[in-house]
Amino acid sequence: MPVNRLIELPEEEVTPEEIYLNRRSFMKGAVALTLGAVASRALGQSGEGSEIDLSELGTTDEALTDYEAVTTYNNFYEFGYEKSDPSRRSGDFVTEPWSIEIGGLVEQSGTFPLEEIVSQFEQVRRVYRLRCVEAWSMVIPWNGFMLRDLLEAVRPTPEARFVAFETVFRPEQMPGQRRGILPFPYVEGLRLDEAMHPLTLLATGLYDRPLKNANGAPIRLVVPWKYGYKSIKSIVKITLTAEQPPSTWNIYAPHEYGFYANVNPNVDHPRWSQASERRIGEFRRRDTLMFNGYGDLVADMYEGMDLVRNF
Repeated sequence: MPVNRLIELPEEEVTPEEIYLNRRSFMKGAVALTLGAVASRALGQSGEGSEIDLSELGTTDEALTDYEAVTTYNNFYEFGYEKSDPSRRSGDFVTEPWSIEIGGLVEQSGTFPLEEIVSQFEQVRRVYRLRCVEAWSMVIPWNGFMLRDLLEAVRPTPEARFVAFETVFRPEQMPGQRRGILPFPYVEGLRLDEAMHPLTLLATGLYDRPLKNANGAPIRLVVPWKYGYKSIKSIVKITLTAEQPPSTWNIYAPHEYGFYANVNPNVDHPRWSQASERRIGEFRRRDTLMFNGYGDLVADMYEGMDLVRNF
């Protein structure tokens, strides 16, 4: 059934009841699980007590970055080069209705209205540090749900090893796409274990308000231990794959931007140091933290990897 038909009419009226009920239930089956079989496999966890305490996530005593700064100073090249372009030039961007195509190596694929997806999962509030590869940072309270909940619900097949994401392509509403600033549509990817990690969010809001267009409305990825360019905005497609998917900045400048993009103060960008950062709203620079300060939660995923070569 085409998405536009689902939007125009109540789903019950255009789909046989038994199919409708199955479709409504496919996302609900895994909501009550903690990690489940798929997550355990992806995280490499099996023993009792190996799960991360979710109550410890998304808390910090660091000062939050001002809401005005968060919503007016950022990179979203679909709207232009300058930090102010996303807030100044995104007013014509339409985010309702919205749907996401989910496919690839999953047992449950399809194109689903965003409101249907969001309604299935526990909504959380997480305060995360955001570190841009340009060496500035923020502290942002995000609202959304864990990506792992969605992935558990669509049930990756055993062959799935990566998750690919794609941003909407609407050059008529996104002036940066008309200028060819980057190869569009913007694409990104994570390893499956990274995507299943409890820190990884699909955000639909910040500061307890809906996402603004400038920040990736209506839904974006947030991966706090990686540089901000990994946290793809305005997602319309999620695909499970066996092979490492392409990522836009790695395509555009592979010698400067790696696939992993883990925050690492010991690996400089070819044109500037990553050893320190400028926190927006502060005068003095501060030291950059390995994995953006989340190493105790994520470092084990990269044990044995050369984090200089695999930057």
